[in-house]
Amino acid sequence: MQWRRRHCCNHTAIFLSLLGVLVFLVYQVWLPRLTGMPWWRGHPVVYGGGGLQNTKAKVNMSSQHSMWRFVIVPQPTTKAHVNASSHEKEDFFPQGDPDFENALAGNTSQSEEREINNIRHGPFHYIINEPDKCVKMSPAPFLVLLIATEARKVEARNAIRQTWGNESVSPALGFIRLFMLGKSEGELGLLQQRMLEAESQRHHDIIQQDFLDSYKNLTIKTLMGMNWVAMHCPQASYVMKTDSDMFVNTEYLIYKLLRPDLNPKKHYFTGNNMRGFAPNRNKNSKWYMPPELYPNEKYPTFCSGTGYVFSGDLAIKIYETSLCIRHLHLEDVYVGICLAKLGIEPTPPPNEFLFNHWRVSYSSCKYSHLITSHGFHPNELLKYWHHLQNNKHNACINSFKERAVKTH
Repeated sequence: MQWRRRHCCNHTAIFLSLLGVLVFLVYQVWLPRLTGMPWWRGHPVVYGGGGLQNTKAKVNMSSQHSMWRFVIVPQPTTKAHVNASSHEKEDFFPQGDPDFENALAGNTSQSEEREINNIRHGPFHYIINEPDKCVKMSPAPFLVLLIATEARKVEARNAIRQTWGNESVSPALGFIRLFMLGKSEGELGLLQQRMLEAESQRHHDIIQQDFLDSYKNLTIKTLMGMNWVAMHCPQASYVMKTDSDMFVNTEYLIYKLLRPDLNPKKHYFTGNNMRGFAPNRNKNSKWYMPPELYPNEKYPTFCSGTGYVFSGDLAIKIYETSLCIRHLHLEDVYVGICLAKLGIEPTPPPNEFLFNHWRVSYSSCKYSHLITSHGFHPNELLKYWHHLQNNKHNACINSFKERAVKTH
């Protein structure tokens, strides 16, 4: 009797093993071949220190688990993927993905071209939007400012509203300011969301979509801005993407670089040009790029994400091109890849010191002739902006006199 029980158990174990192999083959091999979609596509993917987990249930994350990051993997109606961290790349993005390789090579199938032309909205819905902000303006806006920020940076947004993001900089021209945000997590995130919605009601200059606001999702945040311009303000002459810790001399940008007295440029993209840069292969670096995600030895020319400017016609072109290129977490590099696919080379600025991705020591003379400087606290921004406004007409004359006095 005991022998029969053991014999039965052995058969049961063999049957369960064969059933497991069959299930594995169905989900891992046969199903993807039939549908053209891996088994994990189309559902929330949670990743953290323990690797990828697939779940259809809603993921609850408390504030003490802030090291976790979650993203919604887009349905296969778009080619946009959300980037995983370096230790998860083997599971999330298999090596040799033909879509990515074709995109880098500039090859797009006819079906993909039709897909790009038919898609206008991104995979994440708007939580806060200002769809009529551009429609109400006449004439059409000359410049749209897209400013990447976080919910907690209230002081930075208020400082920008009072300084370089204030419409009074160029009252005669259409001028739009938009802060771009994702969604925060945990109980603190819920509190910040309520405050953000109240801030939006007061200023009407915030757009937000339902993705986690993190450094790895900065590309998604930027593409949200591109999508907004393409959908709600396609007639804008120029767009600038920048960050909330920047000093931007919008007056110099508008009247000296873009020049509203001339016809708006097309296919124009400029900023701090980064030419010939190689991917960072140091796994401990913030800018680490795994070879499996980007195999090439050099990036195409891109402009530092701290501040770049482009003609309004490029918003929809860059956004639609992104639908067939795998997302990378380095936003400025990714936009450069989209431009390369479009066959557009960023234009060097007329002066290499106009766009600075580092902090430039302040003087009214220097700051009256640059466009961006990085790393400003809100109080500093207010202080230096007001000083520049009071001294901009004689900034370099005064600076020359001060140097002359010091030499004597």
